[in-house]
Amino acid sequence: MLKLLEGKTALITGATRGIGRGIAIKFAENGCNIAFTYASSSETALQMEQELAQAHGVKVKGYQSNAGSFEQSNSLVEQVIAEFGDFEILINNAGITRDNLLMRMSEEQWDEVIEMNLKSVFNLTKASVRNFLKLKKGSIINMSSVVGVNGNGGQSNYAASKAGIIGFSKSVAKELGSRNIRCNVITPGFIETEMTHKLGEEVIKGWTEQIPLKRGGTPEDVANLSLFLASDLSSYITGQVLSVCGGMLM
Repeated sequence: MLKLLEGKTALITGATRGIGRGIAIKFAENGCNIAFTYASSSETALQMEQELAQAHGVKVKGYQSNAGSFEQSNSLVEQVIAEFGDFEILINNAGITRDNLLMRMSEEQWDEVIEMNLKSVFNLTKASVRNFLKLKKGSIINMSSVVGVNGNGGQSNYAASKAGIIGFSKSVAKELGSRNIRCNVITPGFIETEMTHKLGEEVIKGWTEQIPLKRGGTPEDVANLSLFLASDLSSYITGQVLSVCGGMLM
């Protein structure tokens, strides 16, 4: 079987659950060494390290790191390079929600979401650029959301952070394209993860009825596009916003 990322290394933020975990699994299946970050559960991270390494024979290491911190992001990249030599792929996936109507939203709810969802993308991309310039190649994949394109009531902070990722990524693609460093955005729609299961069956049913493909997406659906954008199959694609949403955005 052809392994699209054989011998490459990826740094993935927020990879112990949901979409991040789906991407880590898909990349490991395709021969990619994985450096990933997690917020709190070192037990889950260790379990994931062992699972992926044993199943796919790749090198896997988790790092407890806050992507919203500039200092920690720089330190993380240094540690990853010390451990893996270098890395060609960066997936900025870490993110949170602090939903509230604007009238009730606190400054703290706004700041937390902007820092973790948007500033983190700046932090990690800036920290990684020197490594990509040295390699004369790189694929940066930033996880936005359909909410960053269409907005959503009760999520003005989340929508602003995810829309910001799109503008940031297009600018980075223009700056770094001449150095063979690509930067693209994925906007997932309603993806069924641990987070969405908490919404309850009725809410999920309401969502899926509005989707042309009549189902929620899976982390694997997003991972498949990530695999394409990380691989050489997409070597002439940069600055693009690609949606995995079952037709929610048209």
